[in-house]
Amino acid sequence: MNDDLKALIRTIPDFPKPGIQFRDITTLLLDPRGLAQTVARMAAATVGPVDLVAGIEARGFLFAAALAVPLGAGVLLIRKDGKLPGATIAEDYALEYGQDRIAMHEDALVPGQRVLLVDDLIATGGTARAAIRLLRKAGAEVEQAQFVIDLPDLGGAAALAADGVRVDSLFAFPGH
Repeated sequence: MNDDLKALIRTIPDFPKPGIQFRDITTLLLDPRGLAQTVARMAAATVGPVDLVAGIEARGFLFAAALAVPLGAGVLLIRKDGKLPGATIAEDYALEYGQDRIAMHEDALVPGQRVLLVDDLIATGGTARAAIRLLRKAGAEVEQAQFVIDLPDLGGAAALAADGVRVDSLFAFPGH
């Protein structure tokens, strides 16, 4: 259904390490029609009204800001810990080797606000799941997450669904 947009994604083999097929969205971002259609189709897939669109650093910021406009919502930034000024709350999550931490401003939302989580790609789901925990810890209602690309073989969308979140993506690529 979204093969026109999928065709705008460039695949770079063996980046950032051998065996990885990197799905590069910069070629989609360079295409005005493709970018507009991406935002329009994500907006059409949004269930119910949302108060805020939360974007995960860094490529998620691009889609969150663009999507917030047609949805009439604000944008909430989820960043790596230590990148936001002022008081923040944070959430740890596991990486393949070690841990990482994401944060948001502690006053970024009012408890009960409906938040749509957005990023460019869902792979294992570690960062997205941590973002949902963080948002919910702050009192947000998070019922849906949207991604441009899903890598279903890595299980991230299934993990979010198991956490009670509806997951939508425009298209999927097999493999890693």
